[in-house]
Amino acid sequence: MDDPVDGMRAVHAAVADVRRGEPADVLAALHTLRAVRDTLAAWEPELIAAARLDGTSWAALAPALGVTSRQAAERRFLRLQPTATGETTGEARIDAQRDRRAGDRAVADWARRNAATLRKLASRVSGLADLDATHADHLDEALGHHDPVSLLPPLAAAHAHLAGHHSDLADQITAITDHTAHLRRQAGAQRRQRRT
Repeated sequence: MDDPVDGMRAVHAAVADVRRGEPADVLAALHTLRAVRDTLAAWEPELIAAARLDGTSWAALAPALGVTSRQAAERRFLRLQPTATGETTGEARIDAQRDRRAGDRAVADWARRNAATLRKLASRVSGLADLDATHADHLDEALGHHDPVSLLPPLAAAHAHLAGHHSDLADQITAITDHTAHLRRQAGAQRRQRRT
């Protein structure tokens, strides 16, 4: 719908006509009402995300969303969020998001315990003369970051460029990628097990 305000005016006029007993195109008004509802529903997760980016807590958002707790506010947002991973119901999206968070925590914990190994590997890869500048820059930037978790994406991105001439480094990155994927799956499974 181009302008939900115009749509609401048309619906309001139709409702007023019905209440006065005057003829109204009720079917058209219902179609317009549905389009307005769909438009507003699409805006809600966008506004919630903007509020969260501005630092608004879930507890502060709850009354604005018509719910009573921070958990309910977050659940509402997750139900409304479009997803690229194929979850078809709100509950499936909530479960998938919580699995991702559990996986992120597990990977972060592992990366912090293995920071020295990750930094050593990233330094070796970053120092390769035949690594393109973009990958080297991303690795150097991550090496300067205090959290070793930031090393994982640029290492994974550099993998394809190492397979031919630096298979030992590529194999190490593959092992790390496989291990972190396993940690993510395991964390999600454990979270679901605790729920039941």
